[in-house]
Amino acid sequence: QESLVESGGGSVQIGGNLRLSCTVSGLIFEHLYMAWFRQSPGKEREFVAGITASGEQVRYSDSIEGRGTISRDNAKNTVYLEMSRLKSEDTAVYYCAASTALYVMAMHYHYWGQGTQVIVSS
Repeated sequence: QESLVESGGGSVQIGGNLRLSCTVSGLIFEHLYMAWFRQSPGKEREFVAGITASGEQVRYSDSIEGRGTISRDNAKNTVYLEMSRLKSEDTAVYYCAASTALYVMAMHYHYWGQGTQVIVSS
């Protein structure tokens, strides 16, 4: 049974930091390209960050460029997203997703987690 489980969400103050984790099971993690997406009410799900299977290449959306770091630990089947200098507009449900290449469009991702809520407020 394939499973992606996110954790690490919660309420954070503006300017604070957060680390999200996503642990994968039932799939060959080291073969997967992983990404983080987020979705706010009334908005489409948007790409935040992605990482290749080897971890050698990463990609970020303009919205978190310079404030976010995606990484992975293949020994733990886990991908991380660290964000700093959080803004109110970072408030969203964050999802991790897995695919066979590094895409920015959600439609290309085959496996999804259930999401973790991040609320950034003063």
